[in-house]
Amino acid sequence: MVTTSEKLDPGVVRTALILIVGAMAVVFDTTIVSVALHTLAADLDTSVTTIQWVTTGYLLALGIAVPLSTWGLQRFGGKRLWMFSLAVFLAGSIGASLAWNVDSLIGARVVQGIGGGLMLPLMTTLIFQAAHGRSLGRLVTYVALPVLLGPILGPLLGGAILTHLSWRFMFAVNVPFCVAGLLLARRYLHLDTPDPTSDKPRLDVRGLVLLAPGILLVLLGLANAGAAAGFAHPDVVVPLIVGITLLATFIGYALRKSHPLVEIGLLAKRSVASSSAVLFFSGFSLYGAMLLMPLYYQGVRGTTALTAGLMLVPQGVGALLSRTVVGSNVDRLGARVIALAGFAVVAVATVPFALAGPHTSAWLLAFWMVVRGFGLGAVTMPVMVAGYLGLDKQQIPHSSVLTRTAQQIGGSFGTAVLAVILATATTAHHESLAQAFHVAFWWSVGFSAVAVVLSLWLPGAQQSQQRQAVVPGRTSPVS
Repeated sequence: MVTTSEKLDPGVVRTALILIVGAMAVVFDTTIVSVALHTLAADLDTSVTTIQWVTTGYLLALGIAVPLSTWGLQRFGGKRLWMFSLAVFLAGSIGASLAWNVDSLIGARVVQGIGGGLMLPLMTTLIFQAAHGRSLGRLVTYVALPVLLGPILGPLLGGAILTHLSWRFMFAVNVPFCVAGLLLARRYLHLDTPDPTSDKPRLDVRGLVLLAPGILLVLLGLANAGAAAGFAHPDVVVPLIVGITLLATFIGYALRKSHPLVEIGLLAKRSVASSSAVLFFSGFSLYGAMLLMPLYYQGVRGTTALTAGLMLVPQGVGALLSRTVVGSNVDRLGARVIALAGFAVVAVATVPFALAGPHTSAWLLAFWMVVRGFGLGAVTMPVMVAGYLGLDKQQIPHSSVLTRTAQQIGGSFGTAVLAVILATATTAHHESLAQAFHVAFWWSVGFSAVAVVLSLWLPGAQQSQQRQAVVPGRTSPVS
């Protein structure tokens, strides 16, 4: 039985910190770019609609690369794949910093997305494999650290660069993290080269042909829905229908194949299915509301883009504060209780924005942002733990792909849906922009309430302890 007094293996902590150094480049890159699109559009003499592909192209490439991490891990080993993906991200960062027009910048961002898509699930997989299923609650605080620090430091770093330096330094700032991450990985990560005498895993090409375009087309349709302020457009409907059809075909194919690109059959386990569903709606709560917050501050309160980005920092502070409080209690309380409380806090802390106007106290809203961030941070850690409970070493990478993809698609879908809701509400309340935001924020509250209900499906404390007590290398009988 795993107890809360069990200490983490120092070797596991070292592995986690080495991987986090490289992962910080990906997290910083995402949060820095989010506050710079207006500046990029002006400097590269292009429209905001076109410059949005600097973000969209990155997300599409990331979505395609995520499923490849499982095969790459089995084929080349964790250390080699990690260093390769970090080198790809480094190349994309250098290319973006040297971009001569918007097309070259978008192309470099796609390269970054490929590296980042391999890195994010791989980081989680390597850390949890190193721990052999022990003390997952404490361990996840290290896994979540980049996600918690990014919203705090990213906008500040991006604002400082845009104010005092060229936008090119937004991408050049990734280089030190990548170089340090490569050197540390080369020196200290364990070389887990696959057994040369065993059969080398083959890439599931048919599965990749179905899954990768399916994810790409779904995300493309959702991105187009946000840009077109609605779903009733051919460039939205066609990609969504084709993408969903491909994904449905892949699911049927993966359930029949013995070793598919992604083990869809893992969704038969309650821990994986429930965590994927909850992470999907956590994407709604986090990314969907992150669309609304800066627009609210700029449109209703008249702040600059930089100030709007800085106003998001309190949410990151709240998420960081949750790390200490929640991390030490995940193993004891279980995912269900903490996720229920976390999403309830997110819902309550979003209500003030559904009631706020142009002159509502900025300090009061900052306070509620801290509270909201605390709830989101509390949710992230236990749900991540739940997705790996009861799995053996070979199943962990597949669970990582499933949960990461669910969260990303949830974030994209939540962003598109709230963009459509906001556009519709703006038309209906054309005399009061604040009223339009009230409608959108109430919908955000509703999405968080749905996540509260879904959290009841997560494993409880007793189930979590039973699954962590299983001998490493065997699958828990509890499912």
